[in-house]
Amino acid sequence: MKKQLLLFLSAFFIITSSLFAQITLPKILGHNMVLQRDKKVAIWGTATAGEKITVAFSKQIKTAVTDNSGNWLVYLNPLTASFTPREMTIKGKNTIVLKNILVGEVWLCSGQSNMEFAMRKYSKYDSLAKGYKPPVDDLNTADNPNIRIFLDRRKYMEPSPEHLGWDSAMGRPLVDFSAVGYYFAKDLYAKLKVPIGMISAAVPGSRIEPWIQASKLEIESQLKNGQILDKLSSDGGDPGKFYDTMIQPLIPYTFKGFLWYQGESNCFLNEDIRYAYKFKTLIESWRSDWKDKKLPFYFVQIAPYIYSEAKDARTHTTENLPEFWESQALVLNLQNTAMVTITDLVEKTTDLHPGNKWKIGHRLSLVSLNKAYGQKNVVCSGPVYQKMKTIDNTIEITFSNTGSGLASRDKKALSWFTIAGADKEFVPAKAIIEGDKVIVSAAGVQHPYYVRFGWHETAQSNFINKEGLPAVPFRTDNPWEKLFK
Repeated sequence: MKKQLLLFLSAFFIITSSLFAQITLPKILGHNMVLQRDKKVAIWGTATAGEKITVAFSKQIKTAVTDNSGNWLVYLNPLTASFTPREMTIKGKNTIVLKNILVGEVWLCSGQSNMEFAMRKYSKYDSLAKGYKPPVDDLNTADNPNIRIFLDRRKYMEPSPEHLGWDSAMGRPLVDFSAVGYYFAKDLYAKLKVPIGMISAAVPGSRIEPWIQASKLEIESQLKNGQILDKLSSDGGDPGKFYDTMIQPLIPYTFKGFLWYQGESNCFLNEDIRYAYKFKTLIESWRSDWKDKKLPFYFVQIAPYIYSEAKDARTHTTENLPEFWESQALVLNLQNTAMVTITDLVEKTTDLHPGNKWKIGHRLSLVSLNKAYGQKNVVCSGPVYQKMKTIDNTIEITFSNTGSGLASRDKKALSWFTIAGADKEFVPAKAIIEGDKVIVSAAGVQHPYYVRFGWHETAQSNFINKEGLPAVPFRTDNPWEKLFK
């Protein structure tokens, strides 16, 4: 009996040692992946402690020795873009060969349902009122093997010996992928002519807190006037829940930047400056995770919707959404951030999910082309409020991002401008374009102090630049701009 037990234990330890010796890779590393060009590329995994690991790709050979916990990491030298499928060989006590790898541009898109909104859902939208249908039925006709996609699933990201990898953006894999992410990639490919890789990590209904590492959210934000906000995590919302299961497993995969489309769930909470600080924390902590303080972070300002009619314990007004828009825009004070405005892409303000995902993806691509890829001739934003000047009984508003000129989309008088005197009693205003300025006035306001534009949850103004991009909602009496830091 004793001899049999010893034989069993011996066999057990041989088997378990053999299993532990296997190199294990994170799920994001696999067949068909796209590696980021022009940057050092991280390749990592686990194996037996003290084991020598060799990674070979594109005539490069990198080696590492696992630490006491079995972790290893190497960096490939920067690669040039390539459509040539190549193999990566990873050797330790066993060998893994990853096939059909391209080199190009890689982006991570994240957020809640509007970012998760899959191509299969998008295909059901049949309204043509505002161009909801793209010119091509991509769900059924997409056939570009140089656009690759990886769908980050919460219950899928644990490392394992399996290396199923990425998919080409066509056929069955495309059905469940983010429509915004796909159309962003499609436009980027058309302009850059390099392979594009998209990673989608989004969860419907999610607040921002689950996307932030819990320990990073335990902060007390301070306004410039010295006022201290309560700890942000006191708002609940399962801090770290999706960060731990969906974002952390991606670190340190090398990519170009982040795309973010989230906020509706926090807007339902009537959040303003608190959301801005949470958003700032998310951006800065993710950049810290990837050890790059300059990683581009581009986001979508949420769409018009009738939050005031929500049936919950809170009282919502028609101004809660504009205040939330304002809080989203505050993070533009951080470097390498940009915002896409979509007030014109909503057909029904009773629909929380605007159908025009292809245009949202397109606008994100315009931002990336202008800012991440240096194509300064690409106009990527509508008019943005800069400053005001009172002249007699009018207010002169100056804008940036005027493109080739300010305009009215329907050639009618500019809509959704209001003006007020010192009493802050706002009334509808007359707004006239003069060069890169708008002159605002109202007959009943002889001494104007303030102007607001698009300051209503259903506001869909006709005010654009000549490139067709909508003006960003604003109020000249923004209470947070000088306090946020």
